[in-house]
Amino acid sequence: MSLKGKNVVVTGGGRGIGRAIATVLAAYGAAVAVWDLNAEGAAQTADIIHEAGGKAIAVAGDAAVADAIADSAARTREELGPVTVLVNNAGISSYVPFTGLTEEVWDRIIGVNLKGPFLVTKEFIPDMLDAGWGRIVNISSSSAQTGAPAMAHYAASKGGVIGFTKALAIEFADKGITVNHVPPGFVDTPLVREGPVDVDAVARTMPMKRAGQPNDIAHAVAYLVSEEAGYVTGQTLSVNGGRYLF
Repeated sequence: MSLKGKNVVVTGGGRGIGRAIATVLAAYGAAVAVWDLNAEGAAQTADIIHEAGGKAIAVAGDAAVADAIADSAARTREELGPVTVLVNNAGISSYVPFTGLTEEVWDRIIGVNLKGPFLVTKEFIPDMLDAGWGRIVNISSSSAQTGAPAMAHYAASKGGVIGFTKALAIEFADKGITVNHVPPGFVDTPLVREGPVDVDAVARTMPMKRAGQPNDIAHAVAYLVSEEAGYVTGQTLSVNGGRYLF
């Protein structure tokens, strides 16, 4: 499996799952634009790729704001060329009981987790249509599959990502563009560690008795963006250690 000659954008690539996706895709030969709101994190990911002999650029910007996306895309195309592989990974989370959930918090989560992928995808679909080939992978969440207490806003945003994925998959199926999503299960990331969760205790409740690792997600994404997955679109590739079965 090779991604040589492919230009990739990974949003939220500055740490956690996004960093793992960026480094794994680079290891398969892709040139990777690491997008992140945190410039330092994006630069660190790009440095890891460079040290491993790969090609990457760090692009700081907000992947949920149209003007910032346009600026980031312009720089990416200038340095790498047209983009035909997109991984919409950037996202935020919080734990708020529904009765305390404010409109402001709801809008923020929906804006980053659902509107963001819409805007970034809108930016790069023309590149893929011009090439007659494209791969889009959206990182959703097992919380949208199972539900989760104190996460109505987050689960709703990721559920929207799943519906968005399926709609685009049908619309662009005859254009050489595949669109799939990966809902991670319980993955040990900085974002999870920052929440009110005992990571080790929750991990023991998983069927595999461990938390997932970012690379578990990254290798699933690598398959979905490959030539070998050319007949796979609109699909859910759950990477959750058996947490949710369907």
